[in-house]
Amino acid sequence: MSNGNGVDASRHHRRKPTFPFAKSSRHKPRRWPLALRFIKGAIHGAIILPVALHALFAALIAFIDQRPGRSLGLPNSTIPSLSIVVGLMLVFRNKTSYDRFWDGRNYLSVIITSVRNLTRSFLACSYKASSDAPPSTLAAEMADTERVVRILIAILYATKNHLRAEWGARIIPGTAISPNTGIATLQPEYNDLLPSGFEGSDDGGVGLPLQLTFFVEQYIKRCHDQGMFHAPQASQMQVQLNALVDAYGRMETIRLTPIPIAHLIHQKQVLALFCCILPFGLVEDLNWWSVPVVTMVTFTLYGIDGIGSRLEDPFGHGRNDIKMDHIVEDIRNEIAMLLEEWRRVGGSRGAMFIGRARGRSPVGI
Repeated sequence: MSNGNGVDASRHHRRKPTFPFAKSSRHKPRRWPLALRFIKGAIHGAIILPVALHALFAALIAFIDQRPGRSLGLPNSTIPSLSIVVGLMLVFRNKTSYDRFWDGRNYLSVIITSVRNLTRSFLACSYKASSDAPPSTLAAEMADTERVVRILIAILYATKNHLRAEWGARIIPGTAISPNTGIATLQPEYNDLLPSGFEGSDDGGVGLPLQLTFFVEQYIKRCHDQGMFHAPQASQMQVQLNALVDAYGRMETIRLTPIPIAHLIHQKQVLALFCCILPFGLVEDLNWWSVPVVTMVTFTLYGIDGIGSRLEDPFGHGRNDIKMDHIVEDIRNEIAMLLEEWRRVGGSRGAMFIGRARGRSPVGI
C-alpha cells in the first residue's frame, strides 16, 4: 500500500542502514506510547518489591484504623515537612547521576574526535614532500600508517571493554584459559586490529587503551624524525593523543567513583521513612483510598531513585546506558571507508574523494 509518495506504508517500521550513525541512530518510530511501556527500558522491575511492600503496609494501617476505637491518623502538617527533604535528596541524586551519564557521553565524543583527527592527519600527511624511495619502501610506509590507524580503532574497543571490566579473552588475546577445557576462550571483536604479537598487560595493572597509545606516540615520533611531520604538526598530534588519554582517564573516574555510600544509605532510609509515615497522614481523610494514593506516591519516588541508580554507571549494556557498542561500530565503518579511499589513491600523495565510484561499501577492517 502506497502513501501517495511512492513509499510502501506497510514497511515504515523497518530499519534502513544509513551512514553515518547507521547503528547508533534510531530509525523506527515507537510502536507504543512511553506511558504504556512497562518492560523494555523501564524501571518497574527494580522497584516493584518496595512499592508492593509499602502498599501492603498502607493497607494494614487502613485496616487497623477502621477498627472501632482505633485512630492512627497523624496531623497533615507532618507530610509537607518531610516531603521537602525527600524531594531535595532525590533531585540531588538524579542530577548527579545524569551528570555522570552526560559527562561519560561527552568524554566518549572527545576520544572519537581525537581518533578522527589523528586518522585524518595520518592518512593525509604521512609522506615526505620529495621522495625517490623505491616502491618497497613506500609500501612499508603505507603498511605502517594503516597499522597505526587500526590501533586507533582498537583504542575505542579497548576503552569500551575496559570501562565494562570485560577483561580476559575479550581484551588479552590468547591468555584467558577456560577452567573446564584448558583452551583459550572467546577472541576479542577487534583482535585483527591489534599489532602482530601484541600481548596485553592488564594482569599487571596497565589498561589496554593506555598501552595502545604508546604505538601511536611512537609512530608520531618516527614520522617526525623521518621528515613526514614538521614539529608544530607533530606537537598538535600529541595534543590530540593527550586529550584522548585524558578523556579515557575521566571516564575511568566515573566508572570507579560511585556515589558515597553514606549518602545512599541516608537517602534510602529517608525515602523508606517517608513512605512509611505517608499512610498515617492520609488514612484519617481518605480511609481505604489511602492505599492507592500511597502506592502511586511510592511508585513515583522509588522510580526517580531507581532511574538515578541506572544512570550512575552509564557504560554497561542496558537500554539506559550509552550505546557504546553501536557508536564504536559506526566509527569503525567510517574509518574503514577512509582507509579504503586512501588505499585507492595509493596513499597520502593521492587526491582522496575525487573520481571515486559512488555506491561502494567500505571494506571491513
